[in-house]
Amino acid sequence: MALSLEDFTDVVGKIKKEVSKVIVGYDEIIDLTIIALLSGGHVLLEGVPGIGKTLLVKTLSEILNLKFSRIQFTPDLMPADITGTNIIVEDESGRKHFRFQEGPIFANIILADEINRATPKTQSALLEAMQEGSVTSGGNIYLLPKPFFVMATQNPIEMEGTYPLPEAQLDRFFFKLILTPPGEEELLEIIERTTNVEIPKVEKVADGNTIEALKQLVRSVPISTAVKEYAVRIVLATHPESKYATEKVKKYVKYGSSPRGAQALILGAKALSLFENRANVSFKDIKKVAIPSLRHRIILSFEGEAEGITPDEIIQNILEEIKEY
Repeated sequence: MALSLEDFTDVVGKIKKEVSKVIVGYDEIIDLTIIALLSGGHVLLEGVPGIGKTLLVKTLSEILNLKFSRIQFTPDLMPADITGTNIIVEDESGRKHFRFQEGPIFANIILADEINRATPKTQSALLEAMQEGSVTSGGNIYLLPKPFFVMATQNPIEMEGTYPLPEAQLDRFFFKLILTPPGEEELLEIIERTTNVEIPKVEKVADGNTIEALKQLVRSVPISTAVKEYAVRIVLATHPESKYATEKVKKYVKYGSSPRGAQALILGAKALSLFENRANVSFKDIKKVAIPSLRHRIILSFEGEAEGITPDEIIQNILEEIKEY
């Protein structure tokens, strides 16, 4: 199914309209979540409890008519609890054999809630499935359904007894998005919508085939050599030993972004250009997706940690100093 720019604008407009019926504010977060979905990536969402992380993912699955699965990560959760396992079943003739019982990961949209509460072994099971698009059990490979989109959440408070994701695992996420608590007007609107008799309902405006077609359309967006080279210079500038590194990077950064950061920049910028009804990528698109694409791929040095420097500050400094041409 081939779609045009007009089709993209129409479908995305309907998705955003339906999401806004349920989610108050967070327009940028919603846009970036949809961009990640249509770019074939996954999202790590960080925010305090109760600000709508679960609701956002569940609402998206309803709008897109996709199978939704929520996995609550806890210290006692095992890899098989996510991926599934082989069980012994008996057929009509009394013979016993193994059958693979699919786990909750066999869905289109997965909410991995509080991923930093599970052990590294369990985290790895999810992240491997995200990377490979399949699950291996008993020597057999089972493909996950398409589209397959994971939104993992982590709680920045109550860090005791948690297992923070290693930097190499964080790199598997397309974007890292940070939700801040709602302001006064947003909080009033949330109360208005959620404490009345009528609860907002959303309509289904797309399906899995449409999402897969939109993903192909995103990849087909042309990008000039100059814009690609600009994205590459930004990623290289995150490395303190690079010739593009700024003084701030040399002083406060230990390790910079991997090539996955460059891929996220390009694909995210392509999707963003279609969001804005353009069929070509601009320098501005690269700049807009730079922080969510790179903030989780930069490892600060001891000095950077000690002085309270944030990856966002580093990226902003790079964007200010790296020239477009």
